[in-house]
Parts: sequence; structure tokens; C-alpha cells
Amino acid sequence: MSRRNSVVALAAKRHGMSWIATLSLGAAFALSAYSQPALQQSAAHPIVLHAARLLEIDTGRVLSPGEILVEGDRIIAVGSAVTHPTGSQLIDLGDSMLLPGLIDAHVHLFLHPGAEDLQTVEESVPQRTILAILAAKDDLMAGFTAERDMGTEGAGSADSAVRDAINKGLVQGPRLRISGNAIDILGGHEDANHFNPAQQVLSNATYANNADEIVAAIRQQHKEGSDFVKMYETGPDSMQDGVLHTPYQYTAAQLKVAIDEAARFGGVVAVHAMGEPGTLYAAQAGVASIDHASQLSDETMRIMKAKGIPAVPTFTIFEYFMNQSEAGARRERPMLEYKVKEFKKQIAAGIPFAVGSDVGPFPHGTQARELELMVKYGMKPLAVLQADMINGAKLLGWGGQIGELKPGYFADIVAVPGSPLEDITVVEHVSFVMKGGAIVRVPAAAR
Repeated sequence: MSRRNSVVALAAKRHGMSWIATLSLGAAFALSAYSQPALQQSAAHPIVLHAARLLEIDTGRVLSPGEILVEGDRIIAVGSAVTHPTGSQLIDLGDSMLLPGLIDAHVHLFLHPGAEDLQTVEESVPQRTILAILAAKDDLMAGFTAERDMGTEGAGSADSAVRDAINKGLVQGPRLRISGNAIDILGGHEDANHFNPAQQVLSNATYANNADEIVAAIRQQHKEGSDFVKMYETGPDSMQDGVLHTPYQYTAAQLKVAIDEAARFGGVVAVHAMGEPGTLYAAQAGVASIDHASQLSDETMRIMKAKGIPAVPTFTIFEYFMNQSEAGARRERPMLEYKVKEFKKQIAAGIPFAVGSDVGPFPHGTQARELELMVKYGMKPLAVLQADMINGAKLLGWGGQIGELKPGYFADIVAVPGSPLEDITVVEHVSFVMKGGAIVRVPAAAR
């Protein structure tokens, strides 16, 4: 949990506040940014950003120096030198590199560090929504200007309220694609499997056990504002004799029903799928992405490459749980080591990737670690940046609008020290953030 969230809880405890009062205090924290420039519309005057370097994501070419002309919410010009219109504001970002805003294709705004099953049972949806608003701001301040929320984990369609509040400028956060509750089978990956059945503890996902129920669930979620569909295709996971085993939940035919129904209103289906045969069924059906993707057969990778289906590895969540306890290390280390070996095979096979961290169980705003791990385990820095920004933009349905610094694109721009091509870890040290032409974060030296 971020320091800000802790302040809310501590204030409530010290003053003996009721939970309703605590919610009000949390809302005050979340909405206090009304007075900040980031919640205003894009600047009325043109802005010129200047930095020592600018990276062209598609080509890998570095401009030195680099400048971007922004008017309203769009990029107007990019180059080593651009026109400085009369009345424009110049922001000199010094010895830094300009990049497109980072994209996280797998987040959980409605989760925070702690026991996931207990927080979804013990915390009310209003409480979790306030924490999600704060999480969204943390992610944005870390340079993530667009994200895909992969299920509220039992909070229903509350993520649509967060997305809409961000879009209206009421609170700060990334551009969001949201799925509402994920879809799962009875007794599946996110069901309340380890509680007393007599207590009727609710699942963290929406039940759908056959094609008709899948369609009904998708229609209900669309009615409540979802942008896409998230389904659990595998689980639970276990390592047996050094090999991952994970049962599938839906057949390829059932997944195709979901894809066809989502397509009816312009949506797509993404799946949590750790391994075979679920990953194969997902590829055969034609999902938008296979998230986690720890085990992909040659046939699965062939289909993914042919159909352009990206894998979203989510290394950071595995690393996080591995480092939490001895029990976590015993469970997660063999799985992570297996995953790394499989990842190298996936790189060699030439399948596409997008970048998603599974942030939520670990602190929001720290997920740039995912880019570092993808480099550590075999990808080139530029390839990871392209997976994050170009493939991420396409996966979120904003291809040609975000993910590159080009005229006509939304002015979603960050600055980092040094160059991520030489040291990918600089993505953890974002110093400047602009989203849609609005300045969200600026270093003191540039003010």
C-alpha cells in the first residue's frame, strides 16, 4: 500500500473515525488534486518540450537533442528542433530522454499488497474503489499513461467508475481499458475455494460454466461499462517433476463463443493462461492476448505468431511472491526458473509480446520492473520498449494514437534520465509525465 493510503488509515485510527468517515477522508485525499494542473484540460497555449535526447520507438533512432511541439492534447511536431510558436511555453528537461508514455497491459487497480483472498472479502467495494483511485494516480506518476485493468477481483463493474472519473478529469490516472469482473468457472482459479462453504463466500470472478452463461456474463458486463472481456483459462498451477501442470477451464469452442460475443460490440477477450492445453485452446480461438504464458507448445507459438497474438509474461509478480517468504520461494522459484527457460524459447520462436506486470499484489507505481526483467531474461531493450509501447497500444485498442512520438498522436510523453537503450533501469526513474497534453509531473529544475 502506498504511503498515502497508510496516512488515510492512520488518521482514521487516531481519531476513532467510523468507516464512512474513513471513506470520506480517503475521497478527500483522492480528490484533493482538483487544484493541481494535471486535472485541468490540456494547456490553452502550445508547449515545447526540449531534452538532450528523444527516442523514435519504431526505428530505435535517437535524436539529439529532441523537441516536441504539443498543442491541446496532441503532438504537432517532433524533431531535433521544432517551431516555437509565439506564446508557447518551453519546458527544458535537460539531460534526459523523451519517450512515449509507458503502458502496462496487465494491472489490478483493485488489489494492493496483502492477502488477496482476505482483502476481497474484508474490504467493501467503496473502500476498494478509493484505493483503486489512489493506485491509478500512483501508476500515472510513475509514467504509465495507459493501462489495461485485468479484473476487479470481486468488485464488479466498479472499475468503470474509476475509468469514467479519470476521463472526466475528476481524478488523476492513466487511460484505462477495463473488464469489470473476470469470468471463471465454478470452483475455478478465482473462486472462494478454501473457505467454509456454509459461509457462502463470493467468488472473485463471475461464474460462467457453459456457452450460454458466458454470453450472459459478457452481456451483463458490457451493460455495466466493460471495454473488453477477461477470462480465466487455467488454474490451479503446480510443478511436477520440473514441468508446469495447469488444468484448462474452457474449451477452444467456448472461448470462441466469448470472442464472437465480445466482437459484437467491438470488444475482445484476453485470458489468464499459464500453460497447456489451455494456452493452445486460447490461441486456436483467437484471443487478444495470452497473459502469463509460462508454457507454450510449438503449435501454440506457431498459431500466436500467425495470428499476431501477444504473450504478456508478467515476470514481476512471480519475482515478488518469490521474495516474500520461504514458503513463497519454495513455490515460486521453480516456477519462475521454468518460466524463464520457456520465455527464451518464445523469443526464439518470434512470437509477439506486450508488457504487463500484474501490479496490485505488489505496490502500484513500481511496475517498471517488468521491462527490466524482460531484458534480464533475454530481450533487447529496444524490443521490450516496442513491446510495451507499440504492441501495448495495439492491444489496448489505441494503435496509431499512443505509444509513439509522432504528429497527430496523443501527447502522452515521459522523460527519463540517460537512455533505456543503454540501461533499461532508467524507466524506474521517470522525472516528467504528460498525459494528453496535460502536465502531470515535472522536475523542480524545469519549473
